[in-house]
Parts: sequence; C-alpha cells; structure tokens
Amino acid sequence: MRTLIAIPVYNEQDHVRSVLERVSAYAPDILILDDGSSDKTPEVLNELRPEMGFDLIRHEANAGYGRAIREIFNRAHRNNYDWVITMDCDDQHEPERIPDFLEAIEKDDLDIVSGSRYLRDGDQWAKDLPPGDRRSINMTLTKEINARLGFNLTDSFCGFKAHRVSAMQKLEINDDGYAFPMQLWVQAAANNLRVGEIPVELIYNDPNRTFGGGLDDPTTRLNHYRCVLYRAMDQVIDRLPEAARAAQLADC
Repeated sequence: MRTLIAIPVYNEQDHVRSVLERVSAYAPDILILDDGSSDKTPEVLNELRPEMGFDLIRHEANAGYGRAIREIFNRAHRNNYDWVITMDCDDQHEPERIPDFLEAIEKDDLDIVSGSRYLRDGDQWAKDLPPGDRRSINMTLTKEINARLGFNLTDSFCGFKAHRVSAMQKLEINDDGYAFPMQLWVQAAANNLRVGEIPVELIYNDPNRTFGGGLDDPTTRLNHYRCVLYRAMDQVIDRLPEAARAAQLADC
C-alpha cells in the first residue's frame, strides 16, 4: 500500500523543522500544505525541501483547516496513494506514533483510523492537561456523534488520522474551517465507512490558540460546531440511523 503523510502548516516556524526531521524517519512520502503562513515558515520550507524532497502546496492566503484537508485528499487521490495520514505541525502530534497508524492500515479492516487523546489513561499518554472548554466541547460533541451516528468514538476532534483515499473520494464535505470533523463523521456514517481509533499522546503546547471568527467564545464555538453537524445530518438524513433525525436546527 502507498501511504502519504500530509501536514497542513500555518505559521509554524518554531516547529516545522523538527517535525519534518522526525516524520522523515518514518515515511518517505510527505506532503506539506502551507496555508498562507505569514511568518518565516515559507523560508524554512524552501530551505528543507531540496534535502527532504517533500511535495508542497502553498496558499497565498489562509484558506482554513477544512479546505487544506480537502486539498490533501484530492492530491493523494491524483497521485494514486492508497492511504493518507494527516497530522499537525505544532508538536502536538508525535511522529513516533506513525508506525502505529501504519500497523493499523496493514490490517486493512478500516477506512478511517482516528487518533484519540482519551482512549487510554496514564501519564505516558497525557503529557498535558487540555484547556477545560476544549475538552468539554469535544466530549459533548463526541457523545452526540456517537448517539446520533452510531459510532463509538472517544475523541471526535483529533486531526491525527489515517484515511483510505478511495473512501474519502465518496465524501461530500465543504466546510473550510475547524468544524470540518463534524461533516467528516456525518459523511462517514452516510457512506458506511468503517471507523476505529488508536491512542495518541495528549499534548497542548498552546492553550491560548485563537480559533478566529468569533469562535474563541466557548458557547459560540459549541453552537457553531453543533449547527454544522446538524446541517450535515439534514442533508443525508435518509442514509443515517434513526437517532440522527432527532437533531434540532432551531438555534442555527
């Protein structure tokens, strides 16, 4: 199986070199999507690319996390990869977990292998405490996703995932922002994709990260994510479990 490691990057000048050096020890095929970085990230990438030989997509302006992931899926499809592993470039996803994803891929019994920061307890996995509002929102929505879509997830927002490329081509996703996972899980359910989790470390290097667009307020952010989730369910309601039809759009 051909597997691509894909990393969306936005203003990661402090981390991109070390992350790429560690990732390259586990995978020869790497794609970097620079989503309009305005710091020195482009210069670092230009310096590293001749030596490391990674593929590069560069946006002139920031287009959003969801847009970046969709472009990654399309590039992986065009270049005939079987799987694409997505991970962040802020040192919150450990490259040392890549072999765990590769092992899960080799079993060939799932379409999405999702990292979970909450699948196992223990100090070796929880390196940091998550910001309270982020953990609360994650747990609230994960519970709703499981109840309405029939999954058994423990972490619906982790971006460290392996995706079967052919399965991703079946999905209709258009969210450009951080609500992308809400559409992903709905489309996965509607297309009967096989979903599983493996444990990854819980690391938060920047608990003060801004979400933009007014989403720094936890109540606003939860309502936005929930509205994206419910709208996505409404669009494919006939292909979802009966429990999905209880979703209410009144506050959206």
